[in-house]
Amino acid sequence: MAEAKPELVPAPEEAETVTLTEDLRQLAQDARVLAEAEFAFQKSRAAYAGAEAKGIALLGVVALVVLFFAAMALVVGAVIALGPVLGPWGAMLAVTGTLVLVAAACALAAKAKLKAMLNAISDNRG
Repeated sequence: MAEAKPELVPAPEEAETVTLTEDLRQLAQDARVLAEAEFAFQKSRAAYAGAEAKGIALLGVVALVVLFFAAMALVVGAVIALGPVLGPWGAMLAVTGTLVLVAAACALAAKAKLKAMLNAISDNRG
């Protein structure tokens, strides 16, 4: 009733005779090939991103130019709409004054945010 256990370790004549040095050389070669492939992949990714960035930047500039013209149309429209109520000079003054107030509010908010950021990153805590 005793079963014969199969051998788990191959016989020496069946096993490959690869030395540790050969294994290490193969490992180094594999690592070199992998590193070269990774470098080529990252290089192609960077080239693709650079090529796409040009188009993205161009579209962004076009969008900003069109937005600028839309804002100018809004300003001209506001002056024309307020002209009958305030007169041409009064309409121009009202629209210009409103734009100056909006610009001043934005500048003050930017100054406050800049001061808060500088306080947060400075070494002085006081």
